[in-house]
Amino acid sequence: MTETVTNWARNITYTAKELHRPRALDALRTLVAGSSRVRVLGSGHSFNEIADPGVDGVLVSIADLPPVLDVDTTARTVRVSGGLRYAELARAVHAHGLALPNMASLPHISVAGSVATGTHGSGVRNGSLAAPVREVELVTADGSTVTIARGDARFDGAVTSLGALGVVTALTLDLESAYEVEQYVFTELPLDGLDFETVAASAYSVSLFTDWREPGFRQVWLKRRTDQAPVDFPWAAPAKEAMHPVPGMPAGNCTQQFGVPGPWHERLPHFRAEFTPSSGDELQSEYLLPRASAVEALHAVDAIRETVAPVLQTCEVRTIAADPQWLSPAHDRDSVALHFTWVDDLAAVRPVVGRLEEALDAFDPRPHWGKVFTVPAQVLRGRYERLGDFLALARELDPNGTFANTFVRDALGA
Repeated sequence: MTETVTNWARNITYTAKELHRPRALDALRTLVAGSSRVRVLGSGHSFNEIADPGVDGVLVSIADLPPVLDVDTTARTVRVSGGLRYAELARAVHAHGLALPNMASLPHISVAGSVATGTHGSGVRNGSLAAPVREVELVTADGSTVTIARGDARFDGAVTSLGALGVVTALTLDLESAYEVEQYVFTELPLDGLDFETVAASAYSVSLFTDWREPGFRQVWLKRRTDQAPVDFPWAAPAKEAMHPVPGMPAGNCTQQFGVPGPWHERLPHFRAEFTPSSGDELQSEYLLPRASAVEALHAVDAIRETVAPVLQTCEVRTIAADPQWLSPAHDRDSVALHFTWVDDLAAVRPVVGRLEEALDAFDPRPHWGKVFTVPAQVLRGRYERLGDFLALARELDPNGTFANTFVRDALGA
């Protein structure tokens, strides 16, 4: 049977002949053990070939496995299916009076896929979505199950792993007490004279948006926990109407603004869980740089904005705290993330991406693993000091390279 499967943005058509949807863990184990090449498709929110197993490989979705969502209110943890999406996880956790420390812009993405690629929200003290993970459960190439927990010497290679170690069937995450968040939007923040550290620390989570048609930021989104200090933001004017990060898009799809308090999971994402994103007419790129270089990097982008702006829908600037994950784009450095939502035209976007990477090269940018980038593999490998340790772990758990597709082999030298 031949089945056409694409990613969310439809810029990638997977070359595998069929998408397998096992309904039981034993069926997944049998499928993996009998296959020479396997990749897992999560929610499809990657914009490159990271999930493509190749024409002779097996593409697997774990969304139909029996769901796991076990909240331990005493330990303040949750064990969750890898294929579950954050919106469902967040609602269940909140019902027990508990919370995740952060969420990404979209609540519709899968837990395992987000963690495996280094996906994140924002906040100078907030780590990526991998930060709360305390245990990973994998089906490895021989069909066996391996559990790697925090404290295991392999743990920092097993969480943000690009799907190169096995099929992540479940994760256990740390939780905290539930909290409420207020969201405020401000407009027209100048780039000249920007005190980035102060702006980025002005709320629990801060995002700056621009289309680079002019210097400066059209919008600043502040997400304040109600158990923390009030927002003081004298550098820009409060928005007079509800805003969407992409000009011209309906603000009704976005989470509540104007400081109306609400549950953490209804404010930390930019978009409402009940709003299902369409198959997006867009491409995305993102680069994580040392946070101390934020202003210099923003001026470097501003210097080429006449190149960037014609193919750009919006650019979001966020912060992420350092983490120890070997393949995390925020590995061992507090980071600023420059995220670019492009028009849906790869031929027009790719040369601009290359020019952008040249402008940012001095800052050792690490691209998001699931986005469009053109950084040469040899250069990319040099930006991950623990790559050798990760490759050794991959050889231990996957000696025949069952989970190393072309993307992984090219990017990591696996």
